[in-house]
Amino acid sequence: MMKKVYIKTYGCQMNERDSEAVAAMLRARGYAIIPSERDADVILLNTCSVRDLAEQKAIGKMTSLAHLKRRKPDLVLGYLGCMAQSRGGELAEKQSAVDLVVGTQRFHHVPDYLDQIFTRRREDADLYDEELKAIVDVAEESGSESTIKDHVLGTNGNRQVTAFVSIMQGCDMYCSFCIVPYTRGSERSRPIAEIVEEVRQLVDQGVREVTLLGQIVTSYGRKDIGKQDGKSAFVQLLEAVHEVQGLERIRFTSPHPKGFGDDLVEAYRDLPKLCEHAHLPIQSGSNRLLKAMNRGYSREWYLRILDKLREAQPNIAISTDVIVGFPGETEEDFEQTASLMREVEFDQAYIFKYSPRRDTPAAELPDQLSDDEKEKRNQIVLEILNERMNRKNQELVGQTVEILVEGRSEKAGKRMFGRTRTNKIVLIDGDERHHGELLPVRIDRATTITLYGDPAIHNL
Repeated sequence: MMKKVYIKTYGCQMNERDSEAVAAMLRARGYAIIPSERDADVILLNTCSVRDLAEQKAIGKMTSLAHLKRRKPDLVLGYLGCMAQSRGGELAEKQSAVDLVVGTQRFHHVPDYLDQIFTRRREDADLYDEELKAIVDVAEESGSESTIKDHVLGTNGNRQVTAFVSIMQGCDMYCSFCIVPYTRGSERSRPIAEIVEEVRQLVDQGVREVTLLGQIVTSYGRKDIGKQDGKSAFVQLLEAVHEVQGLERIRFTSPHPKGFGDDLVEAYRDLPKLCEHAHLPIQSGSNRLLKAMNRGYSREWYLRILDKLREAQPNIAISTDVIVGFPGETEEDFEQTASLMREVEFDQAYIFKYSPRRDTPAAELPDQLSDDEKEKRNQIVLEILNERMNRKNQELVGQTVEILVEGRSEKAGKRMFGRTRTNKIVLIDGDERHHGELLPVRIDRATTITLYGDPAIHNL
């Protein structure tokens, strides 16, 4: 009988992509991937370690699943991903209901391990409840960057027109607040030809937009490909993907400001398929804190990049990441972040309250701020952001924008949704015939987060 697997994903787009690849590999092995844990034989939690809250959510979820396992002892429970890599066997030791712990470089072994677990249980049917130990694998593996290439498209009857493509693994930046280099390992990049072939296959299956993924995506290939004709390996990859027939749009995330050389800036001007949106994490507006964070750039340098991008592509939308409450952040430091938010007028931002990560340099710094102070500063930055996002969206009312219709909105009833090239969400009154189409839509009204399209345009 086919075993049913439910995968719950925490964290970033990289984790979403990893979960999709695991699902595809399991499906190829004969497992059924289901959208709910209710009828599952296997429940896998793909975890995040970037913030303590994400780890606590996963641990809390596994605790509730352990209670479920008491009523359903055949249930297999597993941790995957970054927290699995960071904590390893400790997770199985502290939560005896856990059967499987697999780190970030060993996702492709999950089908083998599940097969092993079910085989062992059949062979030791009277013993497995108490005596069979969890499988724990957090080893490094050469070539693991090329194992995340399988896709599950069109689940639940929905035709998928966008897809994530993992181009590399790992990070060598070692920002003082970040655990990712320790959970994902050092940078390893896939060959350009391999990535292009994956994109071609996706386009053949109906995908019209791809998002290239990496921990520091702009560092792609700098070790083993290098520059050619003054262009970084990442820009070489963008140009190669751009040539794929039938592909309409290219996005990428998450970059580092240091990766925005003149060649990448010019790509925004010269590559029509590259969407007019740049995610440019600033983290802090204070040069003192940027140095303490080991970010490798200054506020002034960051603003010069923005000037170059806006000169090359005047319609570009800029999003960012911001950390408030970093250890030692003074009122003056925080005001420099707030003033930068006012000056730049970001189109979107992800604001995080600093969370100490074990084994990172920042966790050992003095002058850790209170949770109350972090929350206060978070709200101030959020208010600045929301005011500017709302004003920018209101300015779009009456304008016509192009959207790629991605499907039916789960939160907006019968409306279809799509995104502009600048990555703004638009809801329209449409039906399935619009799915996958590039449509000109007149913006009828706007909120801080969402734009609403005039059906008079998209019905033409």
